[in-house]
Amino acid sequence: MNTKINFAGIEMKNPVTVASGTFGYGREFSNFFDLSKLGGIITKGTSLKPKSGNKPPRVCETASGMLNSIGLQNPGVEYFAENDLPFLKQYDTAIIVNACGSTIDEYVELCKILNTLDIDGVELNLSCPNVKKGCMAFGNTYDGVKEVTSQVRKVLDKPLIVKLTPNVTNIAEIAKAVEDAGADGVSLINTLLGMKIDINKRKPVLANNTGGLSGPAIKPVAVRMVYQVAQAVKIPILGMGGIVNGEDAIEFMLAGASAISIGAGNFISPTTSIDTIKQIEEYMKKNNIEDINEIVGKVEMNS
Repeated sequence: MNTKINFAGIEMKNPVTVASGTFGYGREFSNFFDLSKLGGIITKGTSLKPKSGNKPPRVCETASGMLNSIGLQNPGVEYFAENDLPFLKQYDTAIIVNACGSTIDEYVELCKILNTLDIDGVELNLSCPNVKKGCMAFGNTYDGVKEVTSQVRKVLDKPLIVKLTPNVTNIAEIAKAVEDAGADGVSLINTLLGMKIDINKRKPVLANNTGGLSGPAIKPVAVRMVYQVAQAVKIPILGMGGIVNGEDAIEFMLAGASAISIGAGNFISPTTSIDTIKQIEEYMKKNNIEDINEIVGKVEMNS
């Protein structure tokens, strides 16, 4: 059986990656399994300068999921390059850095630095606040997505994947902007905007009032969006949103994802990603699938 894939120019031994923000930089999870078994690691969101993030409480559990409002806390790209990247390079897996910023200039300067590092690709996080436009997210409009992706493309020679927010009216249109701007791939979905209220205090549980909903609760929305985007663009899709096992992963791939990412599932069990790889292989054996790439986009829609 062949589980190897080439995603947006990045060679992976299997289609399973771990989603940004849920795996840190891999250190904690390396105590549970060999990180080399993963197709790829997508790092925690990394910015040009260190960020302290939002004030707590920043995480709370919800029905079949969780809300988070971490605020992109991270030590900055300089610290990453000196401390976290050498650790990750010990392992035989693709390293993709999730890049975040508040302005186009920040994204460009960050990606100039990332272009000099020994990494396999960049995932551009376009769900970050855009301070120049009243804290709107870059990823909310075709023009916004195309502008920042185009500017980054000029300074980045490495494979460029753009991560999209689902909090839009037409996800296919936004994905088309990514393709039109010259990106190599698109990843979706990021978290859905949500809120939880403490009925006794009559206040939101999160200090930031709202947060991003992830986990199994959002999977049907994510699968639908992956399918819609697959019909609209030719660049490969990295699918994510509620994947906790091999069956979930196969569902995303049938919808059109060439690779998948596991996020909140890492909090349910630290070995979710490794278990998912094994379950994909079991599915392939059971269904006589010789090459995992054969099933991408092969869902047969009802007439």
